[in-house]
Amino acid sequence: MVFLARQEPFTCEHCSFDVPVLDNGSYRNHCPKCLWSKHVDKNGPGDRESECKGMMKPVGMEYRKKKGWMILQTCEICGKENCNLTAPDDDSDIIAELSSKGISKD
Repeated sequence: MVFLARQEPFTCEHCSFDVPVLDNGSYRNHCPKCLWSKHVDKNGPGDRESECKGMMKPVGMEYRKKKGWMILQTCEICGKENCNLTAPDDDSDIIAELSSKGISKD
């Protein structure tokens, strides 16, 4: 699996928010307003080879010692599960709500 770093602004297909790139040197792969993303990668982050293109619904949060808070997502079309790192400008109310649904891992 190869990680292809991509700094791309996009319009969220769930809430229509115009999502800017992060200015802290990291990479964004979900909307900071609703925490949804799109199933665009197949074999690894940034490959953009998925044919599914379904919407990835945030379903919970998970804390990992080495990475911090991760957003758990499930594709509404194919059921693929994914984890995304949180970003500094993510909606804290949605994160708090999802945190009550997620689990912690060491």
